[in-house]
Amino acid sequence: MSRILMSLVALLLALYLILCAALFVFQRSLIYFPQAGSVDSAESRMTLTMADADIRVSVREHSGARALIYFGGNAEDVSRNLPAFAEAFPDYAIYLLHYRGFGGSGGSPSEEAIARDALGLFDQVFSRHPQITLIGRSLGSGVAVRLASQRPVTRLVLVTPYNSLQELAVRHYPWVPVKWLLKERYESGKYAEHIRAPTLLLAASDDEVVPRGSSERLLRNFPDGVATLKEVPEATHNSISERPQYLQWMKEVLNR
Repeated sequence: MSRILMSLVALLLALYLILCAALFVFQRSLIYFPQAGSVDSAESRMTLTMADADIRVSVREHSGARALIYFGGNAEDVSRNLPAFAEAFPDYAIYLLHYRGFGGSGGSPSEEAIARDALGLFDQVFSRHPQITLIGRSLGSGVAVRLASQRPVTRLVLVTPYNSLQELAVRHYPWVPVKWLLKERYESGKYAEHIRAPTLLLAASDDEVVPRGSSERLLRNFPDGVATLKEVPEATHNSISERPQYLQWMKEVLNR
């Protein structure tokens, strides 16, 4: 091999290693896209005080046993769900968690920090509402599954859910050693086997982000008879909430 060719190979290898290092260091900026805006009012906000940050929660207060906690996608202003959820689920108190760095919440988002915030919110809500339904969409489905494996959840709804974030990362970055670089894994399948609450999985028929196979693998990790999977027709990853079946199928589960 000529010296020039060897130099070229060495240069390409160095560039590849630099790229891998950059992906490792900055991976959270490729996963989380904080949204600063919000459409709720001061009267519909509460603050969850954690040891290292104040976390904002959009709220529709309601007396009674039942409450709904929602965990959104990686680039979602969750407060935008408040009007539709309030109309669809009139008998529920509603709590929409703004991840760290999103919508006025302090701190920086990470899987472990968000998991702690989710536990803190659940415990606070559970003291007033002993029947809690969790809804997790996209990235938030991983947050909801993990929480449901740790707390006495009444029902669980997962929208465009995945078996693990690592699976998705391998699909989108096949040329990178994802197994060794990824810190945020969101291993939903690992937590699903511990869940006993009735669970509904809503997949989008034309999901370009989460392949149907990933949702089906997650489904198989639940104990027999616990979870069902429904496919919302003519829906993409982002447009699923615009289809009538989205709220209709949730209402069938939550308003029984």
